Amino acid sequence: MDAFSSVVNTSATSLYVSLLSIAFNPTAWNIVARNEYKNRSITRIFGGNARYGCYFLAFMIFSFGILRDHLYQRALADQPRVPLLPEPYATMVPVIMFVLGQIFVVTSTYALGVTGTFLGDYFGILMDHRVEGFPFNVLRDPMYVGSTLCFTATALWYERPVGLLVTLYVYIVYAIALRFEGPFTDMIYSKRGSVEKKEE
Repeated sequence: MDAFSSVVNTSATSLYVSLLSIAFNPTAWNIVARNEYKNRSITRIFGGNARYGCYFLAFMIFSFGILRDHLYQRALADQPRVPLLPEPYATMVPVIMFVLGQIFVVTSTYALGVTGTFLGDYFGILMDHRVEGFPFNVLRDPMYVGSTLCFTATALWYERPVGLLVTLYVYIVYAIALRFEGPFTDMIYSKRGSVEKKEE
């Protein structure tokens, strides 16, 4: 127990707030997006314009993502600092991991575009074909992988062991989200394919 308390400050409220924000984002957006697909709630708010509705959701997801990252850094600041890697690796490894993570996030966003990245398919804004270029030719879910790498890099940079535990939690949350998000997205495109075949 002493070893655990030496790396994790369980009395810090910021840690639990951070964990809550991490779970909130993928959970909330999947619920909101599924509701949009079934009821077109956001689209109706924007006068039937699905693209404006998607842009609004994109803004919300991006904003809450920034808030999540801020809360994570706040949580790390309240945790014990313990050297994790010897120099020069203590500097090199987190920098490399962070840059690599950002490359995966930025390039996947560029490849998918705003509507492709931020759940546009739930608004009925479907892509013409599957994106197969980088980074999707090396990873199935580059945005989630990139985000997880950035969480790890931040923990190593600030030398907070609890950050590595939080990163494991992030990985589990993303894995659960993908079990719901992936099949639902596949269903959307499968239905479009069936409709197109009937029209031929």
